[in-house]
Amino acid sequence: MLWLYNIAIQLYSLLIRIISPFNTKASFFVKGRENIFDKIEKQIKSGTPHIWFHFASLGEFEQGRPVLERLKEVYPNKKIVVTFFSPSGYETRKNYALAAGVFYLPLDTATNAKRFLSAINPEVAIFTKYEYWYHYFKALHQQNIPLLIISGIFRQNQIFFKPYGSFNRKILSYVTHFFVQNEESVQLLASLGLSNATLSGDTRFDRVAQNAMSARKLNLVEKFCNDAPTFIAGSTWPEDERLIARLVAQHPTWKFIIAPHEIGVNHINEISRTFPGAVKYSTLATADDLNTSDSQVLIIDNIGMLSALYGYGQVAYIGGGFGAGIHNTLEAAAFGLPVIFGPKYDKFQEAKDMISLGVAKSINNQNELESAFIAFAQTAGIGDITKNYVRSKTGSTEQIIQHLAGYLRQ
Repeated sequence: MLWLYNIAIQLYSLLIRIISPFNTKASFFVKGRENIFDKIEKQIKSGTPHIWFHFASLGEFEQGRPVLERLKEVYPNKKIVVTFFSPSGYETRKNYALAAGVFYLPLDTATNAKRFLSAINPEVAIFTKYEYWYHYFKALHQQNIPLLIISGIFRQNQIFFKPYGSFNRKILSYVTHFFVQNEESVQLLASLGLSNATLSGDTRFDRVAQNAMSARKLNLVEKFCNDAPTFIAGSTWPEDERLIARLVAQHPTWKFIIAPHEIGVNHINEISRTFPGAVKYSTLATADDLNTSDSQVLIIDNIGMLSALYGYGQVAYIGGGFGAGIHNTLEAAAFGLPVIFGPKYDKFQEAKDMISLGVAKSINNQNELESAFIAFAQTAGIGDITKNYVRSKTGSTEQIIQHLAGYLRQ
């Protein structure tokens, strides 16, 4: 199986290069890895021990960020190296101040893994939620460098638990310790003979709770809302936006804020066509005096505001549920908002929890969206239930930090 894995890595690299002239993300992926070791070896001081955090993308960075930042508070002299697999993470956080270096992760080959570890000299490696790279994990194991998975989550239908998943199970065997989100994950790992797992929960709860307590004020958004009840739609895709458009027409006393997952010009223009009369945030920000009282819809055409936007809403819709899977529901929940999302939420424990608590609803069509919206708009007390749920799940970060102390060099 190893030879198939190695071929797959090379084929993936080749495919990305072929499509890179026609795809922005692929272009970033390729260009970001050009002369990658020269960049690493130029920026990272040879022989200095580092703590290595790897994140698949921006979402995983935000998930693992509480651990990274708390670690830096407790051990201010420790040097941190951050790597990303995808451009969405690297291009957004490449200047992250707490890291000695932020890089694209070189592709997973035996040669790259050995050279990378030699360059950064990690005393511990921390991966968030997922991404299981055979050569990196094996090289860490061979060099006796502790490898932790934090906020991990496992499901019965994953390849690790299939009869033909022996190669993938081998990758798991290289992990020093798993910090997982739910009891099911503990039991699934135990079924493989892996008892090195702790039920710690999801570090995102710590992150969103902290964010809700210190959310920045958005004066232009507050002016747009103008004390009207507001529906916040975060990380939306076209399928989500088409459903929400009918909701806007049916509820003229509500304000609607659309913060799409993709903010390219074509998508923003498409949203503007879907919501005639909508105003873009960039227009608010550059206009000297713009009356927004007649605008029912605000389109957020930038990145970085969503986590604070939820503080201005009463009901939230989280996009992605009609595609690969829903985006972050916890940012909204931390502000006490009930959440609505599409049908693909099975990979997210918090979505299941909130549905069982009655503070979230999954919808499949326009009628179900309307029903969910009306139910949440007319039900009192949901905010307290939602906030209490988030608060009850905090504490994972401190648990991980305490465990890490046993691995760190003095």
